[in-house]
Amino acid sequence: MTKRIALVPEQTPPSHLYALALGSNRPLSARRTPPRLLAEAVTLIGAQARVLAVSPTIPTPPLGPSTRIFANGALLVESLLPPPAMLSFLQSVETRLGRRRHRRWGARSIDIDIILWSGGIWRSRTLSIPHAACRIRDFVLTPLLAVAPDWRDPRTGLAVRHLHARLQKGKRQG
Repeated sequence: MTKRIALVPEQTPPSHLYALALGSNRPLSARRTPPRLLAEAVTLIGAQARVLAVSPTIPTPPLGPSTRIFANGALLVESLLPPPAMLSFLQSVETRLGRRRHRRWGARSIDIDIILWSGGIWRSRTLSIPHAACRIRDFVLTPLLAVAPDWRDPRTGLAVRHLHARLQKGKRQG
């Protein structure tokens, strides 16, 4: 009797899409300004993930006690990394670009947040996707609108363009 061996096609691990927000308001030197640090972050992220889209960099006023203007942007990336590994990787990029976690809301050389993920909702002790405050932050939604206008927030079902329009309407009425 001959034994048959079933050939199983090689399976590739699933890839994930991520919408990331980037911000910086502390230069590391005269040449490494906040917009330049955002560009460096995109390059470093591109070494581990496939960068699909990058928003323009926009200047935005700070939240909290910081007085320096922020450079903000967003990017859309594809990666084999699941959310916890992506968070760890992004934190290593932040560290490499001079991020020190001293004070909440303080000036920072770089901040990279996972805003949305193709898997929908992720909740753990160290990571929440979608980002908790993404729906109310113009400095997140405006750049995100440039790279993922139709991506739907899994909590509200609204597309990024709708969230952005709501926020703008609220600002005009307020």
